[in-house]
Amino acid sequence: MLLACVPLTDLVLLGATVLSVRDGAEPTVWHGLSAAYLGLTVVYGHRTVRWADAGFARRFGAAVPPPRPAPHGRAAVVDAWTSWLRFLLAYAVSAGMIFGLVALVGGPDRGAPLLVWLNPLTKILIYSLIWPLATTLRPGRATG
Repeated sequence: MLLACVPLTDLVLLGATVLSVRDGAEPTVWHGLSAAYLGLTVVYGHRTVRWADAGFARRFGAAVPPPRPAPHGRAAVVDAWTSWLRFLLAYAVSAGMIFGLVALVGGPDRGAPLLVWLNPLTKILIYSLIWPLATTLRPGRATG
């Protein structure tokens, strides 16, 4: 029940953030954080809830653990790039929300505190590219 309310919580956060800056509140880093958070939950929210439900079912039910991703070979390369592309989508949604809030408050001069969140998000995007590149260049041997 609690996990089912996550999208509702996200909508409330989005509404509160937009109403706050639209009604003239001085944009802060916290408004930018809410945009960054919402971008991540849009992309990862359903997957995270599914993971938590499966973990609960394994712990308190008779469910079997899901198969682990392949550590080597083509499957590992595909998994690494899929994971990075998922974060790229989350980055794009977060950046879009941040730029939308900047436009809502009247431009980059007034929205500078919102833009602060592009720095860590961009760093994570770039740093997380290391793993798919390394896996592509050295995939190892597939087992079995």
